[in-house]
Amino acid sequence: MPPRDAFFARTEDVPVERAVGRVCAEQVTPYPPGIPVLLPGERVSEEIVDYLTSGVRAGMVLPNPTLGTLRVVA
Repeated sequence: MPPRDAFFARTEDVPVERAVGRVCAEQVTPYPPGIPVLLPGERVSEEIVDYLTSGVRAGMVLPNPTLGTLRVVA
């Protein structure tokens, strides 16, 4: 999905585990390294969810520090 369409689409926040296979509607940029892992319009993969959840446990900083939910296209 084009990034603009995903960003302005109707969205919902879902538990991160249920976001796999859905289209992301927000930018997710962990620090370090400060490089976006997800952009609006990209499909959320299991590998990305594993990377983010293990990174948060190791001290990686996210705008949503608990990584409880991700905003996806409804």
